[in-house]
Amino acid sequence: MPALHRASTILGLTAASSLALAGCASGPGPASGEAADGAIAVVASTNVYGQLAEEVGGDLVEVTSIVDSASQDPHSFEPSARDQLTVADAQLVIENGGGYDAFIDALLESSGSEAHVITAVEFSHSWPENAGHEDEHAEDEHAEDEHAEDEHAEDEHAEDEHAEDEHADHGHVEGFNEHVWYDPHTMAYVVEEIAAELAELSPDDAETFSANADALLAEIEGLESELAQLESSFGGAQVFVTEPVSVYLAAAAGLDIVTPDAFSEAVEEGQDVPPATLLEALTLLRDGEVDVVIANAQTGGAETTQVLDEAETASIPVVEFTETLPEGQTYISWMQENIAALGEALEA
Repeated sequence: MPALHRASTILGLTAASSLALAGCASGPGPASGEAADGAIAVVASTNVYGQLAEEVGGDLVEVTSIVDSASQDPHSFEPSARDQLTVADAQLVIENGGGYDAFIDALLESSGSEAHVITAVEFSHSWPENAGHEDEHAEDEHAEDEHAEDEHAEDEHAEDEHAEDEHADHGHVEGFNEHVWYDPHTMAYVVEEIAAELAELSPDDAETFSANADALLAEIEGLESELAQLESSFGGAQVFVTEPVSVYLAAAAGLDIVTPDAFSEAVEEGQDVPPATLLEALTLLRDGEVDVVIANAQTGGAETTQVLDEAETASIPVVEFTETLPEGQTYISWMQENIAALGEALEA
């Protein structure tokens, strides 16, 4: 797994998400799909990654987020011909991977795109290919090996893996939680990679991308500190998640996920929860084994409703998280709100 390069001294701790949403388009820009004014054309599968790209690239990028609304489900999103045109003209594409936004892989293949591609799940310590790897921050492999040897130019882009066989490996992986944007640690890697890829596309602006990334990395470190504080106060508290979207954040706060795997997996796949599993879940709530319930505000079903009703009956606090970035938010402000809401629920 690529390691994160951090400057020994990160300046600009007060630099907020000021570059945030201004250039994060809700749809393609010019009809041709080309970026205006010489900006780097970036396409993100969702507005979560689009906003991070906008933070790092600022005015030097034009970002199009294909899924940018809470009413759109990336799992089942059906792209349009215009989306294909946008991807075809992109210079950098940022996807989640792991089967979450498979429509991006289809667009890359059908459009013949030669864009650089960042796949976020590949930076997660939980990604199967990274199994057994320790945190490589200290080794600074990301700076010393991958970018110094310019592997992206020599291997991935030269061989155009995305146009050939790599997409076949981006389907859902059994047992892997693909909602990696809820893991700030993984997002720090992704931010570093965005800066590196933009610098490769526009070397003259490398210092700008690096400075913007450093400011954002400092804010992500702040999120990790807030999660560490939650762990210090509430580590070991038991939480029930209706589906896996929030698991990384809860785990980073040292919380114990008690949801039966069969429950969250069924909800995630849009399937009926087995009756025995539903009974097991409701019993956990009735027996006082759960401190907080975390639900996905964008999806649900009959079984999820039963869990939420049972939580209300048992006076168990409920926190709702979303999958896509709420309007007017930055990634940092969004995660700060989620962490704060979780802390308030744990204190209740």
